[in-house]
Amino acid sequence: MSPSREAAEVVIELSGVRKVYRTGSIEFEALRGVDLDIRRGEYVAIMGPSGSGKSTLMNVLGCLDVVTSGTYRLAGSDVGDLDEAELARIRNREIGFVFQGFNLLPGLSAWRNVELPLIYAGVPKDERRERAAVALERVGLGDKLDNRPGELSGGQQQRVAVARALVGEPTMILADEPTGNLDSVSTVDVLNLFEELHAAGRTIVLITHESEVAEHAERVVRVRDGLIQTSEAVAA
Repeated sequence: MSPSREAAEVVIELSGVRKVYRTGSIEFEALRGVDLDIRRGEYVAIMGPSGSGKSTLMNVLGCLDVVTSGTYRLAGSDVGDLDEAELARIRNREIGFVFQGFNLLPGLSAWRNVELPLIYAGVPKDERRERAAVALERVGLGDKLDNRPGELSGGQQQRVAVARALVGEPTMILADEPTGNLDSVSTVDVLNLFEELHAAGRTIVLITHESEVAEHAERVVRVRDGLIQTSEAVAA
């Protein structure tokens, strides 16, 4: 079980976050004063329709974009104070990304795809292979280390992507529409994996537009028109 919300430390804290995009004289306010906190060990789904601001919020949470105003603190660091090199380090070490399109390199084996974050972190080769193998074992693919993505099903490819996200022991897993390219059987498979990771204490933030997917989380944050409309626990 994850620690209680009250007892666990806050790992994500957004306060008054605004994001404005400008094209010439035209301004579009994608986020309009977002307040949000997520505690260690939580499994949170951020849900909203197209144009709601959820993708912008994901980019902010993933340190892929910077806020126009307000503050974002990740694992105690004020992201607004970091330069590009420090942001790259945060993205590599604090955040494990899982994308809808898997983002695996087709010419590399499963374990070599999984080791990529460790290469950027400067981990020695022998240790990289060992840690990649452990991560693939954790997601049920210990027998697929040398398979390339084209030799795996969609669900297995997404499990490789999850192993890659886990291998650096990040503060949180940030999953952007991770079931969007999967059939119903593979969707259940991947969502079950996220539930297992949550039960083991992992912090997971899932971006989705599907209520059936969001209901697997422990809390659903609904975004509309650049604002958080509701933040509610999912009924057991």
